[in-house]
Amino acid sequence: MARLKVGIIFGGCSEEHPVSVKSAREVAQNLDVEKYEPFFVGITKGGDWRLCNGPDTDWERGDHRPAVLSPDRGDRGLLVLDQGRYETITLDVVLPVLHGKLGEDGAIQGLLELSGIPYVGCDIQSSALCMDKSLAYLVASSAGIRTPSHWTVTAGEHIDPDRISWPVFVKPARSGPSFGVTKVSRREELLSAVETARQYDSKVLIEEVVVGSEIGCAVLGNEKGLITGQVDHIALSHGFFRIHQEDQPETGSDNSVAIVPADIPEESRSLVTEQAKALYRALGCRGLARVDMFLREDGEVVLNEVNTFPGMTSYSRYPRMMAAADLPLTEVIDRLVSLALPGEPR
Repeated sequence: MARLKVGIIFGGCSEEHPVSVKSAREVAQNLDVEKYEPFFVGITKGGDWRLCNGPDTDWERGDHRPAVLSPDRGDRGLLVLDQGRYETITLDVVLPVLHGKLGEDGAIQGLLELSGIPYVGCDIQSSALCMDKSLAYLVASSAGIRTPSHWTVTAGEHIDPDRISWPVFVKPARSGPSFGVTKVSRREELLSAVETARQYDSKVLIEEVVVGSEIGCAVLGNEKGLITGQVDHIALSHGFFRIHQEDQPETGSDNSVAIVPADIPEESRSLVTEQAKALYRALGCRGLARVDMFLREDGEVVLNEVNTFPGMTSYSRYPRMMAAADLPLTEVIDRLVSLALPGEPR
């Protein structure tokens, strides 16, 4: 039986480029090569696409052939430049192992829709919705899911500090987790925090600090059949959770530990799981997502954010939550590819 030809796209132009490369390495190590024939396409920080042997440490410096996705549905694959001529490599499915802007915001999904190649993960609409925290909050609220009180500040808009109840988090509305995020306790710190957030996005979110435990739920599946990993809990020693901000994240964080399964009551675990599934469906997610929430002392669940292609590194939360539910990454990849192929229920 012929192996499925799988395009694995990684890297990208966002601030999460290094994390994407690490995620792709973990995917490569856990891909069943008896079932799949992988074609690795690395996108450099400058935006160059390269067909390479894999996400090793030298892929950006090596002598690799330029490659792009063909927008022509007659080709349905990669166009690879070789000695002045283009070679076509047909693909059965694409795994866009990309995080942040141009990876989780609908951009790569739009290119894949044009190409006609099936792909793993959320579609254009749900990717764009989840990437914009202010829009995700609107959808969540309409679905009856609690969100933080928040204010949206667009480019050039005046900020009235008297509208704000301190303390708050100031963050880019459309960026990866933790990048450009500042906790602000006084009005004198607000302008500087907004400028920091605007380094990542012109649209800024100012939101209340929710007092509670930070909880995550890994969701896998399409609308009609969702499964979840074990809920996790971020135990903080000080400060606030800054994922992917550590110098050596493989050795652990300097202020947090992810506990899987979460040390919370069973009633709370069930509530978190059901809220995550409800939000996943309301936002139109498919394939996979990690839903991050806060669990307050009174048992109420409050949305934090939704990641439509969460990290897959050795230390990432999504694969750890799935592994704790007896779904190793190899099986997660199998299921994701199956869900992306034509004929699978949405």
